[in-house]
Amino acid sequence: MPGPVHTTRRFGFRAQTRFGLAICALGIVAACMLLWNAVQALPAARSALIGGGIAALATALGTLPVLLAQRPSERVQDTLFGFGAGVMLAACAFSLVMPALEAARASAFGSNPWGAGGIVGSAILLGGLALLALDRLLPHEHFIKGREGASGQQLRRTWLFVIAIVLHNLPEGLAIGVGYAGNEGMRANALAIGIAIQDVPEGFVVAAALLAVGYARGLSVAIGMLSGLVEPLGAVIGAGAISHSITLLPWGLGFAAGAMLFVISHEIIPESHRKGHEAFATAGLMAGFVMMMVLDTAL
Repeated sequence: MPGPVHTTRRFGFRAQTRFGLAICALGIVAACMLLWNAVQALPAARSALIGGGIAALATALGTLPVLLAQRPSERVQDTLFGFGAGVMLAACAFSLVMPALEAARASAFGSNPWGAGGIVGSAILLGGLALLALDRLLPHEHFIKGREGASGQQLRRTWLFVIAIVLHNLPEGLAIGVGYAGNEGMRANALAIGIAIQDVPEGFVVAAALLAVGYARGLSVAIGMLSGLVEPLGAVIGAGAISHSITLLPWGLGFAAGAMLFVISHEIIPESHRKGHEAFATAGLMAGFVMMMVLDTAL
């Protein structure tokens, strides 16, 4: 009876995985609703929740072509990874670091250039160290590098991928939230729009990569969609923390920039350069950087 037993176990695993994903989705949606009710008195947090929600929707839209399309070529995937890295790099520079320096100069501790640079530089390093700690402590699985973190062998591969995607998307949500708390409306909108634009190909690549390593088409799309829901949560957390104390503004902006820089250097660029398509990945990075720069300076 080995055949039926194997089939039963396989069905049970799929059912448990889908049930777990459904519970996670409902929990995140419920958390978003509670956060929406809790931030009515904070305009920046409300704007951050909307901006993060748009980014999550963009991620979900990006996964839909996987339902019909075949797996994209490695060259296309690397180009899209590079494009996302370029958008995030420009967002770090123009939407986070530059406003952080302005806010630091306006504070009592950063009234001179060295003081402002020290504050923002320290915040950037703290953001990178925080993501490094999460990367070391939480079990997760990369599409190419395999499993990392503590006790990853005890979790299903699906959840290892989910944790890895959450680690990737959380800094984007924090950046959106801190951006709305610390920037004027148009600059914060540019940041949210830029992140949402790069989330479309990112959602496609994530779902396609899951499909390529053996997940069912529908499950790959579901995980890709769920991965974007962490962004509105991170956005509200970032905006709420900064809104309570203006002195935290340069620290929050720098922290979000450092977290994004860690993801770019530790995750996206290595992934895009590992399969021999460095020129296409670099071209995508430059295109994404220029697009985000124009958005940030023109809006």
